[in-house]
Amino acid sequence: MARRRALTVCSVSGCPELTPAGRCAQHRQQAEQQRGTARQRGYDSDHEQRFRRPVLQRDPTCVCTNQAHGHGSPCGQPSKHADHHPLDRRALAAAGLDPNDPRHGRGLCGPCHSRSTAREQPGGWNR
Repeated sequence: MARRRALTVCSVSGCPELTPAGRCAQHRQQAEQQRGTARQRGYDSDHEQRFRRPVLQRDPTCVCTNQAHGHGSPCGQPSKHADHHPLDRRALAAAGLDPNDPRHGRGLCGPCHSRSTAREQPGGWNR
C-alpha cells in the first residue's frame, strides 16, 4: 500500500489552498509560465549540438564528487545531464561567456544533477 503525503498549505504567502507538496496547481502554473519554455531559456538545437552532446561524450559517467550525495568520488553512474558548472547558464551569459561552450559543463547523473541544482540555484520554484 502506497503511503500518502499529508496535505500542506500552498507555499505562496497568503494562499490558503491545500496541496500535497509545495505550491498549489494555480501557483505552479503561474511559476511555469514565468519561467518560460526551454527554448526561451536558451536550450535550443544550438545548445544540444554545441554543449550537451560534447559534454556527455566527454563525461559518459557522472563526475560529481560530492560524497554528501551518498556515492563514491566520483559518482560513476551514467551521465544523463550536461550541467553548467561552476557558473550557471545565466551567469555565463552575464559574464559575456558562451554558455554553449562545453568547457563550462560537466556530465551528471539525474540524482546528482537534481541535488546540485537545488543547492546551487535555490531560486527556481521558490522565487
